[in-house]
Amino acid sequence: MPSLPEPSRDPDRWPIPIGQAAQRSGISAKMVRHYESLGLLSQVARTDSGYRQYGEIEVRQLRFIRRARDLGFSIDEITELLGLWSNRGRASASVKRIAQRHVDELSVRIASLQAMQRSLKELLHDCHGDERPDCPILDDLAGDTDRPSVSIN
Repeated sequence: MPSLPEPSRDPDRWPIPIGQAAQRSGISAKMVRHYESLGLLSQVARTDSGYRQYGEIEVRQLRFIRRARDLGFSIDEITELLGLWSNRGRASASVKRIAQRHVDELSVRIASLQAMQRSLKELLHDCHGDERPDCPILDDLAGDTDRPSVSIN
């Protein structure tokens, strides 16, 4: 890949160094490097001195990645979504399928968390929380009760 001249200090000029790209995308420079190492970003240009230089496209990709991570998509799902985003011939059904699968997985996780919450509330109710040494919470954690355990799998 051809190298670029040294970075400009003008914030309105492109390309920009990693610190500015991180700031504009809301992702730390460390995570920018990580996403690049995972192949989520196309290989970025470098200056003669080896500094990374990011263009508007890469910053938009980083914002896309940040938002997708905020919504809980996995790296594999983000890779797939980025590919669809950059493919103008995509079918929106492909995007919807990924999002629906993610919503379904979230529903399962939410149900598991709610089951854990119910179990913990029952244990809290059963615990006297006083000076006595007996503790139904510890008994449950040790498996010393007849209460069914909650699995999050």
